[in-house]
Amino acid sequence: MKRVIVCSGGPVEEVVDFEQLPLLEEETVFIGADRGALHLLAKGITPTEVIGDFDSLTTEEFQLVKQRVSKVTVLEVEKDETDTHIALQKALTYSPDEIILTGVTGGRLDHYEASLHDICRLQMDHSDILFYIQNNQNIIQFLLPGSHEIKQDEHYKYISFFSFGEKVEKISLTGFLYNVTDEIITVGNAKFTSNELKGRTSTISFIAGICLMIRSSD
Repeated sequence: MKRVIVCSGGPVEEVVDFEQLPLLEEETVFIGADRGALHLLAKGITPTEVIGDFDSLTTEEFQLVKQRVSKVTVLEVEKDETDTHIALQKALTYSPDEIILTGVTGGRLDHYEASLHDICRLQMDHSDILFYIQNNQNIIQFLLPGSHEIKQDEHYKYISFFSFGEKVEKISLTGFLYNVTDEIITVGNAKFTSNELKGRTSTISFIAGICLMIRSSD
């Protein structure tokens, strides 16, 4: 499985612990988005490439990035897209099986909201790729209509489901602590918060809408 990890420039404590991930060096590409380049270097990871306007870096920090990273793309400060959005587009060029975005939770809520919408749109446009937003306490994923098998993960014990932009129709949960059959999740409905998986695998299915799934630990 080929994985691309995009590290953005949010609070460094929101960057996932990469030791949690089953990384194989030859199958993992790291892209630093703006200050995310420094976050990766601080964790002992040399990004495959970095991209951004780098307006959040000092001159000394930017020189360090240029010395350590072989491919640096400098963007204009004034542009329509965020650095993270452009880095995600770059991630697609590696033809990955999955893309993990980290370093976007915490800090500025407008950037976090933009990242949610970026990942949602990418998941809709590229159903053959799995997209995640991840930090040390949560994994966020968007599910499209159909049936999805969910595997047990002891670290992320709790699992919640929300509608994203439109109602989720005829949702059924099997293999959970709280199972449901043919229910609806409407915008503003928090009924499906903090469920748990009972077995090694469970299933969620629905026929319409976009489901925001959050897996969390205490």
